[in-house]
Amino acid sequence: MRKAILAAVLVGFVAACGGGKTLKLPRHSEIEGLYGSSADVSLNGNVVTVKVRQSSAQLRRGGVLWAKVGPYIYLFSPQTQKLFGAFDGVAAVRVTTVDSSGRLVARATLLRDELSSVTWQDALRRVTNARTEGTEKPGYLDQLVQYGEDHTTFHYDPRYVKPS
Repeated sequence: MRKAILAAVLVGFVAACGGGKTLKLPRHSEIEGLYGSSADVSLNGNVVTVKVRQSSAQLRRGGVLWAKVGPYIYLFSPQTQKLFGAFDGVAAVRVTTVDSSGRLVARATLLRDELSSVTWQDALRRVTNARTEGTEKPGYLDQLVQYGEDHTTFHYDPRYVKPS
C-alpha cells in the first residue's frame, strides 16, 4: 500500500513539474538591451540579472526614497512581464542598483509566480505612476516601494538606507 501511495505521489510530482519538459531560457541576444542601453542584463542560471547605475545627483536629491525605489522601477515593468511570459525557464528577475562608484545601493528579486495577471496590472499601474509623476508626487514612489517590499526579496545598503 505504501509503495502504491509513493508511486502515485511521484507520478503526480513529475506531472506537476512538466513531465520532463525542457524549460526555455533566453539567449543573451534576447535579453541584451531589454531594459534599455544603460542596464547590464545577463542570465545567471535561471535568474535574469539586471544591473543599473543610479547617478549620485539622483541619490543626493532623492535620498532614501530614490535609493529604495530603483530596483522596483525595472522589476515591475512590461519587460519583466514579457520575460516571464516568453521564457518559462526564468525563475526570477533580480535587479541591482549601484552608485556611480559601482557600490551596491539596492537589490530586489521578483520570483516568477509572485504576481498573478491581476497583480501584474496593479504593479504596472504603480510603476507608470512612479515614472511619470513621482518627481512631483513622491507618494507614488513610496507606494511602489511598499508594493515592492511586499512582493520581493530585497536588500538596501545601509550607506543609503538606515536599517529600521
